[in-house]
Amino acid sequence: MIEGTVSTQLIRLIRTAALHAGVAPAELAHLRGLDPALLGDDLMRIPVETPFRIWELIEATAGPGAGLRVSAAAGLGSLHVWDYLFGSGQTLGDGLRAAVDFHATVTDPAVDMAVIEDGRLLTVRYLGIDPDISLAVTNEFAVALILRRIREATRTGLVPARVRFSHRPRGRYRHLVDAFGTAHIDFGAPHSELTFLDAGSLRTGDDPHLGQLIQRHAELTLGSARTIPSWPDTLRAVLAEALLRDQLSLDAVAHRLAMSPRTLQRRLGEHGSSWRTEVEAVRHSTATALLRDTALPVHSVAARLGYSDPRALRRAFHRWTGQSPDAFRRALGARAPEPIALAEPAGS
Repeated sequence: MIEGTVSTQLIRLIRTAALHAGVAPAELAHLRGLDPALLGDDLMRIPVETPFRIWELIEATAGPGAGLRVSAAAGLGSLHVWDYLFGSGQTLGDGLRAAVDFHATVTDPAVDMAVIEDGRLLTVRYLGIDPDISLAVTNEFAVALILRRIREATRTGLVPARVRFSHRPRGRYRHLVDAFGTAHIDFGAPHSELTFLDAGSLRTGDDPHLGQLIQRHAELTLGSARTIPSWPDTLRAVLAEALLRDQLSLDAVAHRLAMSPRTLQRRLGEHGSSWRTEVEAVRHSTATALLRDTALPVHSVAARLGYSDPRALRRAFHRWTGQSPDAFRRALGARAPEPIALAEPAGS
């Protein structure tokens, strides 16, 4: 499990909800993990800062009831295997425990969720990572979504005996009464939760083998999950590509990262770096790879790094390593490999 991250399925859902709510695309463009190539990978995990900011934008733009509207848009299967865990046990109680056990397939593993059975009462409890920054929109979304999945799993219109939220009410909450089917709604509780009467033994799954397969798939999903590269790693990958394409300029790289040059320089400062430092680093790593893995002459390596004169490469390489490119190759202790099929830049 990768703490501090959520699934791409959740990000896709709330990103779409944000756009439908009227959040400007520019407000989302700079957030990490919203690249279509990343969002299309169901095993990728996105840092929690991204969904938290999207939820803030949704709440500010859409107002009361926004969380309910997002849950209403979350059709069965939109959150991948987690949606089907509610019906993976033979009873609702069993399915809820499976959904809670594997909630990290959707959200941050650090999120607190629990199922409590006390006599005739069945409670599903949800609390975000930090109650001090709990948002009404996320609480309402989570609780409404759990109720929706319970109703789908039991194929009933089950109504909770009580609903509790950890946030404070904001004006009238008739929309919550209508959504949950009960006026027994409390605010400012230690946890957000749903409580049902005589519901734990309701039948859900008809095929225990299918339920086991669903839970096994959830295990495999968690085991195969991977987080997106950090911002510095993403920057260096973009720099390396720009160098390869002979487009290593502040404006070009900032455009590729969907930010202004000034914002890029500010982000670099926040990470204790600078444009010059990062350009030097990518040139260093690329020069090392070319000298180690190819038999390109030094003047060709220099051209690929954007130097007009091989002497500039020699000075830079000595500054980086304390030795010349030729000495570096000799120190490898092996004959340089045959030249690989790389077209040399014009004029090299």
